[in-house]
Amino acid sequence: MTQRSPVTQRSPVTQRSQAKESRRRALLAAAASLFAANGFNRVSLEDLGSAAGVSGPAVYRHFSGKQAVLADLLTTVSQDLLEGGRRVVADNPDPAVALRRLVEFQVDFALGKPDVIRVQDRDLSNLSEQDQSAVRTLQRSYVEVWVEVLALIHPGTDASELRMRAHATFGLINSTPHSVRSHGRKMASRTARPLLETMALAALTVPAD
Repeated sequence: MTQRSPVTQRSPVTQRSQAKESRRRALLAAAASLFAANGFNRVSLEDLGSAAGVSGPAVYRHFSGKQAVLADLLTTVSQDLLEGGRRVVADNPDPAVALRRLVEFQVDFALGKPDVIRVQDRDLSNLSEQDQSAVRTLQRSYVEVWVEVLALIHPGTDASELRMRAHATFGLINSTPHSVRSHGRKMASRTARPLLETMALAALTVPAD
C-alpha cells in the first residue's frame, strides 16, 4: 500500500494551528484596545469575544480567564521585544549602527502599539505575582540587550548608568507617541518618528560628564 506523504499528513494540523494562533492574536489585539480604552476591570470576556468576532464562551478555548488574556498579552509583547532586540544586535555588528536600529525598533513598537504600552503601565498589577515576575524578567533581559550595545559605545561606563540611559530612552519613546498632540489631534507618525529617533539617539550617545 502506498504511504501518504508526511506533508499531506501534517498539513491539516498545521492549518489548524495557524488558525488557532491567528484567533489568539486577534483576541490579544482586541484586549489591548479594550483594556487601554476602558481599563482591565471594566472589560468582560464577552466584550473581548465580541471585538474579536467570537462568542464569549469561545474565548475559553484559548484562555482560562480574563487575567490569562492580560498575562498572555504582556508576556507576548515582552517576548517579541526581547527577540526583536536580539535580532537587531545580531544583524548589526557595528555598535553605532546597532544602537540606531534598536532606537528605530523601539520607535516602531511605540508608534504601532500605544495601547499595549498604556495597558502595561496601568494594569500590570492585575497580574498574579508569578506573571508579573515573568514579564519583568523579560523586560530586564531586553534592557540588557541595550546595555550591552551601550557598553561598547561608552567603554568604562558603569552598567547602572547605562541602564539609566536605556530606561530614560524607553520613557521618552513610549510616552510621546500617545501623549503629544497637535491642534487637538495625535501627532502623525511621520512627524513623531524622526523627532523621537533624534532625541533618543542624543540621549543615548551624549558623553558622560
